[in-house]
Amino acid sequence: MRRVTVADSIRKAENIIGFLDNGAPYTIVIGAHYDHLGLGNFGGTREPAHIGQIHNGADDNASGVAGLLELARYYSSNKVKEKYNLLFIAFSAEELGLIGSKYWTEHPTLPLDNIHWMLNMDMIGRYNPENGLAVIGYGTSSKFPTIFENISTPIKINKSRDGNGGSDQTSFYRKHIPVLFFHTGGHDDYHKATDDADKINYKALKAILELEIKVLDNSMMQEKMDFIWTN
Repeated sequence: MRRVTVADSIRKAENIIGFLDNGAPYTIVIGAHYDHLGLGNFGGTREPAHIGQIHNGADDNASGVAGLLELARYYSSNKVKEKYNLLFIAFSAEELGLIGSKYWTEHPTLPLDNIHWMLNMDMIGRYNPENGLAVIGYGTSSKFPTIFENISTPIKINKSRDGNGGSDQTSFYRKHIPVLFFHTGGHDDYHKATDDADKINYKALKAILELEIKVLDNSMMQEKMDFIWTN
């Protein structure tokens, strides 16, 4: 077996980047993927009967993109000059294998050594209080326990040490960059045409973003973070 390039399979994709320059030596990357499954006809849909229907991807990952835009709005308008720069990246082609984030980490717009850490949001719109919010990558830096110390939130948090996972933070983790991946878990509408906006838990989404702001602000009180390989 060998893999060949089929001309009709080539598609152009673009990452979308915004940089908040605070004149700092180090930068925090905040990311979320903006691609989804289209009409479900290139693979990925979990319901064959939905092929040809629009897959809106309200949770996967319009919820994460909404979080990305809100954090960009907040930090660009809070009239505070933070101690770290902020690089906001909307990744493309995540659904095809983390392609957008892999490309950026191989062709970065700033030196990887200058990254403080990376925050990723993927599917943060379907919070279930019984399951809680998964915070993946908690073990990738010794600073995260201090960063989370004394943070109050109505959100139930389940911390996981491993930096790997099925989303874009993995590309950064493999480059020895500390990461956190916020994720509210799977559900029956995942990768189906039924993943629609009326099913988003907006109140919890707001609380998750308020939690992330506290985490980001606390991380800016730390010196450049160390990296721990958790595998």
